[in-house]
Amino acid sequence: MSSLSTTTPQDGDRLTQPPQAREASRIVRFDVPLSAPAIDQPREDRREVGCPTRETWTLYESGPDGVAAGIWICEVGRWRIAFAPRKHEYFFVLEGRLRLHDQAGGVTEVVAGQGAVIPGGFEGAFEVLEPVRKHFVVVER
Repeated sequence: MSSLSTTTPQDGDRLTQPPQAREASRIVRFDVPLSAPAIDQPREDRREVGCPTRETWTLYESGPDGVAAGIWICEVGRWRIAFAPRKHEYFFVLEGRLRLHDQAGGVTEVVAGQGAVIPGGFEGAFEVLEPVRKHFVVVER
């Protein structure tokens, strides 16, 4: 018999305490936010098509670790983007359709149910073809 099967939990063992007595979890769920989003639009000098409103709920920030995650909603439009060399973004599209255009003329379309990574140093255009709602994780190191 293994030692795991014969070990008795200690009184202070977190896993044997009732849920309300456990230390608050550091896990962040991406539920519908109760707070108001940060609302903005692409800078005028970067706009190519339209002036879409963007809503961002940053649900997690790690401060010095350079990680932020949340929910982002955007209307139809297109604007130029330029990522710093150490900034990377993973995102997963929940609703809508978008395209990323690189400077060499390449196009990557991402639709609901798909994810993608925008690598550090990327320059091109971000185009929302159908209103988008996505989860995002940004890492800047």
